[in-house]
Amino acid sequence: MQQFENVTVKLKANQYFDGNVTSRTITFQDGSVKTLGIMMPGEYTFGTSQHEVMEILAGDVDVRLPNSSEWLKYTENTVFEVPANTSFDVRVHKVTDYCCSYS
Repeated sequence: MQQFENVTVKLKANQYFDGNVTSRTITFQDGSVKTLGIMMPGEYTFGTSQHEVMEILAGDVDVRLPNSSEWLKYTENTVFEVPANTSFDVRVHKVTDYCCSYS
């Protein structure tokens, strides 16, 4: 999907890790929520409260999912899922554009 139609966008950005990770919250007419964001190079640990589906739109990251010691590579047009109430680690190798869906 290249664009979203009929959505509401929160103007204020979500900022994490001293502004190295930012996103905008988008709400769809059915009430579902996604965030569109950018991650700058670095290493980050994210916590989840909901199930997340993360789509890498552009960039290059390694991800260590919950209960795993293995780092997996994700690049443009790849997707990974993270269960609710867990955390996961990300190594960002170059500026990465992402879309995260919540359920």
